[in-house]
Amino acid sequence: MPIAIVGAGLSGCVIAHELADAGFQCEVFESRDHIGGNCHTQRDPDTGVMVHTYGPHIFHTDKADVWAYISRFLEMVPYQHRVKATVKGEVYSLPVNLHTINQFFHKAMRPDEARAFIQALAEPMENPQTFEQQALAFVGKDLYEAFFKGYTTKQWGMAPDQLPASILKRLPLRFNYDDSYFNHPWIAIPKEGYTPLFEKLLDHDNIHVHLNHPFTPAQAKDFEHVFYSGPLDAWFDYRHGRLLYRTLDFEKQILTDTQDYQGIAVMNYPDANIPYTRITEHKHFAPWEQDRHRGTVIYTEFSRHCEENDIPYYPVRLAQGQTQLEAYQTLARETEGVTFIGRLGTFQYLDMDVTIDQALKTVHTFIQQH
Repeated sequence: MPIAIVGAGLSGCVIAHELADAGFQCEVFESRDHIGGNCHTQRDPDTGVMVHTYGPHIFHTDKADVWAYISRFLEMVPYQHRVKATVKGEVYSLPVNLHTINQFFHKAMRPDEARAFIQALAEPMENPQTFEQQALAFVGKDLYEAFFKGYTTKQWGMAPDQLPASILKRLPLRFNYDDSYFNHPWIAIPKEGYTPLFEKLLDHDNIHVHLNHPFTPAQAKDFEHVFYSGPLDAWFDYRHGRLLYRTLDFEKQILTDTQDYQGIAVMNYPDANIPYTRITEHKHFAPWEQDRHRGTVIYTEFSRHCEENDIPYYPVRLAQGQTQLEAYQTLARETEGVTFIGRLGTFQYLDMDVTIDQALKTVHTFIQQH
């Protein structure tokens, strides 16, 4: 019997490729009309800009094996991701660094002075549990309210004191002028976008892809095993109610008479009175080809609660009250013949490199056992 892979995103395509190479027959089912999931990219015909259809994806990792894996399929071009934030009419660098601190407080501190200054502002807590507690212990009230509180409330749709501290722990605080967004040794974007990765992963005689083809649990009996990357609660027909996911709306503008809209790939808008979270300008994700463009493409990004017919982008884990999630996780462990994978299937906020790493470990374990 063949193996079913539900979802042609990063997890599903990596697993399908590895299974096919090991001799398994794979049927990939994708409910959308394209492969690549939320990493799908395509070139805008009016401007020539490579557009990240579902929002920007920057590949970054400290995992040498994952870097080697993705480099087998794509020409990865080094890329330094930088982010700015407009706060009350002024532009600052993110993540918070020495320049941000000096500019915000109208000072000219050296690193040691700034470190002591922030420590005096911080509100230490032995074991912060919520995003707000972590932020106050991290940078103090002023920087928290300027850069984190409003943005986080808009991004997650709830107050920061309801969210876990782990969300903020992913972001650095620097006491030098380094404004690179990521610390990882490998930071890059594919020269021709991400879609070729999925095309190459699925280009195998043992893989058959079905687009515009949702998969239901009733179909599982026709397969030796199912790898499922859809929403965890959907597989169980929402038996314990709907888990919380966020979705994104993009207001896309194609500007053929503008060569550079904002001068940077990402501009955040943390102010609570501004309805959107950020504006992304996609030509800046491929600086090596900007001379080819006949204009620019920008996305104004709005985050909201995911409704029944929306595309879920990422799960919302609360600081407390995980009994509903635990009930679904118990069902998943008890379900034979199905492996739940990816952001939605495992209900985790996963970066691309972690997604690949988890997919490889999952599929190699399966191959060894079969």
